[in-house]
Amino acid sequence: MFHYLKSLFKVNGMLLDETDIMKKFLIVGLGNIGDEYAETRHNIGFKILDALAAKEDFTFETGKLGDIGVFKVKGRSILCLKPSTYMNRSGKAVRYWMEKENIPLDNVLILTDDIHLAFGTIRLKTKGSDGGHNGLKDIQTHLNTTEYNRLRFGVGADFGQGRQIDYVLGEWSEEEKEQLKTRYLKTTELVRSFVLSGVNRTMNQFNGT
Repeated sequence: MFHYLKSLFKVNGMLLDETDIMKKFLIVGLGNIGDEYAETRHNIGFKILDALAAKEDFTFETGKLGDIGVFKVKGRSILCLKPSTYMNRSGKAVRYWMEKENIPLDNVLILTDDIHLAFGTIRLKTKGSDGGHNGLKDIQTHLNTTEYNRLRFGVGADFGQGRQIDYVLGEWSEEEKEQLKTRYLKTTELVRSFVLSGVNRTMNQFNGT
């Protein structure tokens, strides 16, 4: 499948069509590689991309600094990235694929967990602090800006003092897993809207839903 995608999108060493950079997008799901992290709250970015892949019918293959999936929708080319650099070094992978594919910052969307939002809440923002999130902090360092699009997915904060790491690296409850099914559908709709309608219209439509 990946070789087929390469034949469609590889132009001058790139995976995406280079004819119009404003029609090229990079969607990055944050998480940690390894089976021990697969079902944890911190890996919600990876899970959203898995749901997107199922909906848009594409697969991921191992590439430089992460797993890569590519699809097209209405003339737009989208590269999806799961960094393999572990959460705290996510920025290196983001910057590499932005530069390699010549993708403008405005067309980058980071998918991340957020303990400051109630479980299942989604909020799209165009700028802001890292909020203590090490993945966002590293992206901010590598991009040298806090003005980049990020979709924050609420995982709640049901933990005691000093137990934050255990909580975000813990697995979802059975009740949460059931509710995630509908939340994945909503987030994939948001990603599609971001690509087709732009960030401002998407924020108006989806924030708080």
